[in-house]
Amino acid sequence: MSIPANLLYTRDHEWARIEADGTVTIGITDFAQNSLGGIVYVELPAEGDTVSAGQSIGQIESTKSVSELYAPIGGEVVETNAELDSQPDLLNAEPYQKGWMVRLQPSDKAELDGLMTAAAYETHVAESAEH
Repeated sequence: MSIPANLLYTRDHEWARIEADGTVTIGITDFAQNSLGGIVYVELPAEGDTVSAGQSIGQIESTKSVSELYAPIGGEVVETNAELDSQPDLLNAEPYQKGWMVRLQPSDKAELDGLMTAAAYETHVAESAEH
């Protein structure tokens, strides 16, 4: 399982990457896509929507279940990954690259401080597997 060190993580298995322009790109982790199985459909928020940290901002439908996508931070949706409309399996194949989901302009960058480092997320996943 891949857990890139340059990303931040949530307990709900989303990742966040701070971009050079100050926006934050969000996706689901390798652990999440593996748990979901084959992803067949993705519903994302509209560009221009304002979201709050912890709010459901979309759904991911797989061959096993339907899961919510939660915003790790609040902000305005400035871009969604349109490729996922026709290729939702990019979430399985490349969850950290081409499978990104949403890009936000953060409303409060301090919310990023509440996310986990790669090491903390690795511990969280290991503890989750024990239960």
